[in-house]
Amino acid sequence: MNVTQSGNIDARRWCIIGGGMLGMTLAYRMALAGKQVTLVEAAPQLGGLVSTWELGDIQWERYYHVILLSDSRLRNLLEELGLTDELRWVETKTGFFTNGKLYSMSNTAEFLGFPPLTLIEKLRLGGTIFYASKIRNWKRLEKIPVADWLRRWSGKGTFKKIWEPLLRAKLGESYNRTAASFIWAHISRMYKARRTGLKKEMFGYVRGGYRTIVGRMTERLEELGVEIKTACPTISVVRNESGHFSVTSDTGSVDYDRVIMTTPNSVVHRICPQLAADEVQQLKSTEYLGICCASLLLKNPISPYYVTNITDSWVPMTAVIELTNIVDVSETNGRSLVYLPKYVPADHALFERTDEEIQEEFTSALEKMYPEFSRDEIEAFRISRTRSVMAIPTLRYSESLPPMKTSVPGMYIVNSAYILKGNLNVNETITIAEDALTSVLAGEMQSWRISRESVNPERKRVNRD
Repeated sequence: MNVTQSGNIDARRWCIIGGGMLGMTLAYRMALAGKQVTLVEAAPQLGGLVSTWELGDIQWERYYHVILLSDSRLRNLLEELGLTDELRWVETKTGFFTNGKLYSMSNTAEFLGFPPLTLIEKLRLGGTIFYASKIRNWKRLEKIPVADWLRRWSGKGTFKKIWEPLLRAKLGESYNRTAASFIWAHISRMYKARRTGLKKEMFGYVRGGYRTIVGRMTERLEELGVEIKTACPTISVVRNESGHFSVTSDTGSVDYDRVIMTTPNSVVHRICPQLAADEVQQLKSTEYLGICCASLLLKNPISPYYVTNITDSWVPMTAVIELTNIVDVSETNGRSLVYLPKYVPADHALFERTDEEIQEEFTSALEKMYPEFSRDEIEAFRISRTRSVMAIPTLRYSESLPPMKTSVPGMYIVNSAYILKGNLNVNETITIAEDALTSVLAGEMQSWRISRESVNPERKRVNRD
């Protein structure tokens, strides 16, 4: 059993399905509060989208991640885990590849000298970013198509040259159904990344990457008595006549009192057959972007930029992310670590292509983008695919989601699809988990406290004092 510092014990058994950062955060917070928690993950290791793998002779994340100064929830968690001293902060630079040329867009002077845009277009682009950073009522933006909003504020020229290619690269044709809240969330987060006064982008990472964070988190979960099951894909979750939940995997069924689903909506409706018809329809209506992401170890750097945004449609990647412009090369044994992501709908044909085909296409594009680059520079190349990464914030998106507290008593949905005021990142997933504990799950927490105190008035008095 898990015991809080005040000695409270909760006899009910909770099952959290999904062992990414969101599921781990829920398990950690609930175990601290005295809950008996089992964390179930389909993959062989915890971490989800921040899990690591071997790339050549190093181990790093399958997908790229950074920490911003404004990521307060993540930084608070790192402090609790004793990892603050492992944080490293670096000033970053941004590149732009457009019309077959690479430009730096890392400061005001470079922005003003950006050749593809006229002076008026630059002013309108800058004005759009500044205006978006000041918006607080994000909900009204859910009712406006992102393309319409950007044309209005940035003008047709800027939209055609910059915004539309970037939207297509990130969202494909789904951008036509995407709300303006999407671009607001992105601009708002990146704007906060700049230090007040210095106006510099400062990105950070923990030494050892998310392997360090997940490792420390796993240690704390085990210390708190959380049962961790990996390599355990859930087949079904059914509430039986006794009121318990039978969570079934290929190794059998285990009963729990409460269940929290942190898996994508596309998975929830498939393995939870007792949900109401309207809930199933709402879950099915969530559109997801998937990702096909190449990780490369190169002998030498290819640019000074952490991220190079791409507007040329012939380039098959969404962007070029050179992580070792943030992460010290001592972490990668002196090599450059580059990510080549391509965001596509969950049913896109890219998921059916072979690794060899994608490697050839991406490598050929790099050779055209960077004349000094040669494929002989590549020491390791691996491709990771995930079909349901980010829920697309379509028009009136928040109104289309089912409640986190489902129609099945004791079953909850707490996943990244409920990120409404931000874009998908680790800080936002932690925020969703922690906010759910103080909102939709607050009744469960409070009802337990009341029942415990009612049977032990002495403990109630001591705790209050």
